Amino acid sequence: MSKVKYYYDPDTLSYRKIEPKKSKRYWNIAFFFLGSLLFGLLCLILLLNTNLINTPRELSLQREVKNYELQFELLNKKMEQIEEVLANIEDRDNNIYRLYFEANPIPEEQRRAGFGGINRYKSLEGFNNSEMVIATTKRLDIIKKQMAIQSKSLDEITKLAKEKEKLLASIPAIQPINNEDLTRMASGFGWRSDPFTKARKMHRGMDFTAPRGTPIYATGDGKVTRADNRSSGFGKHIRIEHGYGYITLYAHLSRYNVKRGQKVKRGDIIGFVGNTGRSEAPHVHYEVWKDEERINPINFYYGSLSAEEFENMLKYATQENQSLD
Repeated sequence: MSKVKYYYDPDTLSYRKIEPKKSKRYWNIAFFFLGSLLFGLLCLILLLNTNLINTPRELSLQREVKNYELQFELLNKKMEQIEEVLANIEDRDNNIYRLYFEANPIPEEQRRAGFGGINRYKSLEGFNNSEMVIATTKRLDIIKKQMAIQSKSLDEITKLAKEKEKLLASIPAIQPINNEDLTRMASGFGWRSDPFTKARKMHRGMDFTAPRGTPIYATGDGKVTRADNRSSGFGKHIRIEHGYGYITLYAHLSRYNVKRGQKVKRGDIIGFVGNTGRSEAPHVHYEVWKDEERINPINFYYGSLSAEEFENMLKYATQENQSLD
């Protein structure tokens, strides 16, 4: 209940009730509603500028932002794992693969280099999480560049490996006659006594004695450049060009199993032991040429001899005896 107010009337010597004017009552009501409206607007503004109350759309956007932040965190962890694996591959690439194939290692600065020139990330600036997005994007770009460099390096290693494989298959590496078919290693590389003149002369190959018709094998992959008897003293002979400066010669054959221009693989039968040309007994005279110079074949049997067999061959090959041609 509203308070009732009175005033003292000196004329009647009594208290009279104060009756409020209607206009004042209306003003009071108007001021009340106006004050309530202003208070309500002020509260609404305060609430809208705080996190106490959010609209459904705002709540949805907040959840979406948090989800993106989580995804970025997971992405960075995955990038850490990728960087570890890539670092391991790079280490093996520089210290094993490229070292083995005698290729220069790729400098660390080249692998880790960023990107110069214009600002590649300008479109990512100006957002609440721009710093995180730009840092992650830069990291991802560097990883992509590292992978491109590593891929190119592995392509180079693959090419070198194929070339190395071809080189190893081409280099003479076995005896021209199997040990089972070999009678003896008659004469080695060096100064020997000529079987016909008995004079001391340089013997630039190795003589392997074996029964006539014993198979003779190509000692490395290559191409037959000669299969004829038109070379003085060698009789029927074969020459194989292996590439990389290597040539092998097989002389005093009884017959051929290949012809000029034919490609052969290591271990292919190319001919048979004979006694043609300037020869004292059935054998094969074997020579190895490197860059147009005849070298000692004793160093090219690692593919067919054990350590003990090589020691025995070396012992006989160094004896200064009589050659068979």
